[in-house]
Amino acid sequence: MKINEILTPDELALVTRRSDARGAWMVFCQWAIVIGIFVVAATWTNPLTLIVGTILLGGRHLGFGVLGHECGHRTLFRSKWLNDFVGDWIVTPPRFGNNRAYMRGHLKHHRLAGTRDDPDLGNYRDYPITTERLKRKLTRDFTGQTGWREVKRIGLALANLHKLPGESRNALLKGVAMNLAGLLLLTAFGEGWLYLMWVAAFVFVQPAISRIRQVAEHAAVPDLYDLDPRKNTRTIYARWPERLVFAPHRVNYHLEHHMLASVPAYRLKTLHEILAKKGYYDDVDFPVGYLDLLGRVTAPVETVPA
Repeated sequence: MKINEILTPDELALVTRRSDARGAWMVFCQWAIVIGIFVVAATWTNPLTLIVGTILLGGRHLGFGVLGHECGHRTLFRSKWLNDFVGDWIVTPPRFGNNRAYMRGHLKHHRLAGTRDDPDLGNYRDYPITTERLKRKLTRDFTGQTGWREVKRIGLALANLHKLPGESRNALLKGVAMNLAGLLLLTAFGEGWLYLMWVAAFVFVQPAISRIRQVAEHAAVPDLYDLDPRKNTRTIYARWPERLVFAPHRVNYHLEHHMLASVPAYRLKTLHEILAKKGYYDDVDFPVGYLDLLGRVTAPVETVPA
């Protein structure tokens, strides 16, 4: 069923309308939360604020990725120029990303989701998996083994900077400049050591959050090889504390994103509500929260498919 057979022209216009003000607000909130975490940690420095702050910064790493993804789809703002500028200079550099390279692979995922040619299939094809296997994966993430590989990748790229293609080199240099600016700003306030929270979040927290996000979107869905997004993709009803870590910027409405990638993140919930009222989701069971999700993607060893 095509989306224009479900939505009226007015509904389609509503959910695909871009707003520079709402896009700017999302970017502002993202940065405000990051700054707020550092302010709290600097003002009330203790183990609790440092640990909780690092976890929340892990969610902000994902948040920057989500905003970069929106800019890559050119849905965060009205103009191509503004999406490209914010994506390339404001939201992708903090995590050493290359948004243009990412989007080339991501658009293939959109075209091929529900088929055996989906380039992201390796991230979720094996689910459901045993609880013990998931624990091992998350242990590797939380102990920094996964994140350290990413750090080594960045270090190797820096060591071979002169050999990189122009696009990759420019993206890496923007990442260095942004992170150096953050370190210098914290140092100017006498709190340079707090930059370690950002690094720790990148190495020890962000990999687990990203894994759970990938699992949430496509793992153990009704039919991974069905072209219907209701079968191969999942939306989760995230509670507000979960939205701070696992689901920033409405990334939990992933089914709707696959149905219509031209819908901005700030209108995905509206699209979900419209479709629900039309009965489009009558046979869809949405997880409520991420504990519910983890229960659905794990199984006793005897029930896990070979």
